[in-house]
Amino acid sequence: MRITKGETIALGPGKVALLEAIREQGSISAAARSLDMSYRRAWMLVDELNRSLKSPATLSEQGGQSGGGCVLTPVGERIIKLYRDVEAQAEAACARQITSLTQLLKP
Repeated sequence: MRITKGETIALGPGKVALLEAIREQGSISAAARSLDMSYRRAWMLVDELNRSLKSPATLSEQGGQSGGGCVLTPVGERIIKLYRDVEAQAEAACARQITSLTQLLKP
C-alpha cells in the first residue's frame, strides 16, 4: 500500500521498513546499512516522510562524543502500527486472490 500526497509517495512499504529499522538501530545510518541502502537515500526518505506529516515521525539527536542518533516519535510508532494493521487486514480480506496470484508465479 502506498499513500500519496500530490506527486510524492508520502508513505509506503519502504518508508515503514525504514522507520522500523530506525527504531531497532537507533540511527538513520545504521538503519540504512541494515536495509542495504545508502545513507543519503535513507535520509531523503525520512525527510520526505517528515515533510509530509503534520508532526514528524522521527527526531534526530545532535552528534556528540558517541555520535548522533535518531528516534521515533509517537507519530512514527503510530504509523508503523497502523500500516501493519492495514496490511494484515488486507491480507486476510484478500487471501483467496493472493493465493490465485501466487499460483501464477514460477516455482
